[in-house]
Amino acid sequence: MDLQKPSREQPAARTEPHGRSAGTARAPEPARRASEEPGGCLTVAVRIPVRIVVLVLVVPLRMLWDALAVSGRFLNDVLLRPLGRALLWLARAVFVRPFVGLWRYVAVPVGKALARLGHVLLVVPAVWLHRHLLTPLGHAAALAARCLWAALAWLGRGVGAALGWMYGRLLTPVGHALTWVAKGLGLWLYTWVLAPAGRALARCGRGLVWLVSTVVGGIGTGLYWIARILLVLPVLALWRWVLAPVGRALAVVGREVADALAHAWRVAGHLSLAVGRFLAALFRWIFVEPVRWAYRRVLTPVGHALRDAVLRPAAEAARAAGRTARQALAAARDSARQARADLRRLLFGGPERPAPVDRREPSGREPRTLGSSTTALTKD
Repeated sequence: MDLQKPSREQPAARTEPHGRSAGTARAPEPARRASEEPGGCLTVAVRIPVRIVVLVLVVPLRMLWDALAVSGRFLNDVLLRPLGRALLWLARAVFVRPFVGLWRYVAVPVGKALARLGHVLLVVPAVWLHRHLLTPLGHAAALAARCLWAALAWLGRGVGAALGWMYGRLLTPVGHALTWVAKGLGLWLYTWVLAPAGRALARCGRGLVWLVSTVVGGIGTGLYWIARILLVLPVLALWRWVLAPVGRALAVVGREVADALAHAWRVAGHLSLAVGRFLAALFRWIFVEPVRWAYRRVLTPVGHALRDAVLRPAAEAARAAGRTARQALAAARDSARQARADLRRLLFGGPERPAPVDRREPSGREPRTLGSSTTALTKD
């Protein structure tokens, strides 16, 4: 087992035909690894015991995991999958097929009948009502609405003309006069009242803002330096001299533990595979091969001899006995049928024969001829 962590970034060196490296002379392997790997002696000191402990702990878990996986696959192939197929078939037979039959032979015909009934009872009367009642009423209502709209439009044009005359002759001159008075009064108020008051308020506001900004800036500067001295510098020192080294050490330990777990899991997988193959081979040589040998060398010849000496003659005798029994039963049925016919003839007499009728047609399979009086050409 390789206890040294391989480098992730160093490519393999290209060798020349005579076995020498194509590059320059390199440092010895342990010194080179120690110089290339991050972490130095701490990494090397942590890696070996961690990998040993993790390997000892992981190998039983990996073997248990592989055993459970093999057992699960065996149970799935032998028990769960056939059981699932049987349950699926049972569910299809119990639930799906009855519902399909109910839908196909009950729900669909009933739905079609209800749809036809609804069409006859609802759609046809609604169409008749719309065509012969609502449409004429709608046309009459539309005509009445057009007449009312024409009357309202005529009335609106009259009212609009009156309002237009009032606006042009009365409201417009009054509005012009009021606008002239408002412009003069507003200009005087802006020039002599609002503008001086606004300039005074602006100067006061600028002074107040300067005072507040000066006070707040001084307080903020003082609070900044107080917080920097009391909080930032201690936290920075704690981070730089305590937390960062401890974090780097924990990162090295965690990385090595993760690599050790992965390496131990792979090694345990190989060990579990080897143990599984050994147990499979042991089971095959202890149980399967003897059973196979016994089946091929003992049971098969005995079965063939039993088949040729006992089963086939017994089958032939059974088939012959069956044929004899069937023939006897057929003869008995024929005898019983003949006896019933004789008894019926004795009690009720034979069936009446129909009287011959002259159909002027050839009897039997005799062909028609031109010289015979029974053809269609020479009828009397």
